[in-house]
Amino acid sequence: MPKPFKSLRLFAAVTLGALLSMTAIPAQAFDTSARAAYIFDVTTHTVLLAKNADEPLPPASMSKLMTLYIAFEAIKSGQLSMDEELPVSQHAMDYGGSTMFLDTTDHVKVKDLLQGIIVLSGNDACAVIAEALSPDGTEAGFARLMTKRAQELGMTHSHFANSNGWPDPQQRMSVHDLAILATHIIQDFPEYYPFFAEQTYKFDGRAPQNIHNRNPLLAMGIGADGMKTGHTQEAGYGLVGSAKQDGRRIVFVVSGLDSVQARAEESRSIVNWAFRQFSEGTLVKAGETVTTAAVHEGSVPSVKLTVANDLTTLIPVLQGGDINAEAVYNEPLSAPIAKGQEIGKLILRPEGLPEKSVPLVAAEAVPSGGFTAKIKSAATYLLRRVSEGQKDAATPAPEATS
Repeated sequence: MPKPFKSLRLFAAVTLGALLSMTAIPAQAFDTSARAAYIFDVTTHTVLLAKNADEPLPPASMSKLMTLYIAFEAIKSGQLSMDEELPVSQHAMDYGGSTMFLDTTDHVKVKDLLQGIIVLSGNDACAVIAEALSPDGTEAGFARLMTKRAQELGMTHSHFANSNGWPDPQQRMSVHDLAILATHIIQDFPEYYPFFAEQTYKFDGRAPQNIHNRNPLLAMGIGADGMKTGHTQEAGYGLVGSAKQDGRRIVFVVSGLDSVQARAEESRSIVNWAFRQFSEGTLVKAGETVTTAAVHEGSVPSVKLTVANDLTTLIPVLQGGDINAEAVYNEPLSAPIAKGQEIGKLILRPEGLPEKSVPLVAAEAVPSGGFTAKIKSAATYLLRRVSEGQKDAATPAPEATS
């Protein structure tokens, strides 16, 4: 449950001009040895760390998440069913690396293939799914579908040449894109997400040495429940991970580490850092007055501004309870004003974290005033202009310099 902060320091009530919006900048430093890293607090939509986040890199088996996303969509739409049995082609059987040891005599249930991809990282299982869902029945055709779907999800630094991350110069993903994809899987398919927490899976008694999930976090008792490891010589060791503690969920991606041990230690450090160094709290409750704004030609001279929903955010634990904020809107507002009408933005600036912008809305309706209200508004406007002119006249002109 989010805790209330001590106070919201509103240091500027009115700012004319362009409104600010969410800006993804790194949080206070986390020293990572990964070539690229991205840490995202899903609960508050906060980027905690971004290192080479949009650099297209070889994703290795982490790219299997894209195949899984499309497979989940197909199941949800009825294009596939969990109990449907799919044939294994020679192409799928020929894959090496991590496999389910499928052969061309097999017809495998979709559910088994999904678990084989998630837990066993089966390259062959990916190819079977790909050929079943490809527009032209080939893995290459499915890879084109993966690229197109990734673009639609906002993954602008991803391109696929195959379904499983087999080394190919055209197979590239950024850690930012992988975090976007992981978040979509968690939020779009909660019914299938528990597969990612399975630590072992035995398929048909085959390959008893290949039954363990390679995700090192699942057995650490730190709230980790997914998602996918990856490794090739070119890519190094990587992990897309997710963990949940006390209602907060994070998703993170690391890529380019130099060993299995480094991947495990770095991932555990990230989870501990994200949950211990930041706390979630409620800044403003829905309907609570943030500030007031002057109203032109209204039935009343001002209107209270608030937020439509409870506003929660993260703050570094060492910062304490205060957080700087700025209400941004053009004043005076023109009546009539409807209750709930968006007036401007409330911009939060937690130390060491990204700026965050949320709408400011009218807490109450303000109808247009009558003739008297209009006269008062006009007089107030004229007095303000006169006052501003006197201030300008009293300000000495700058001296010329040579």
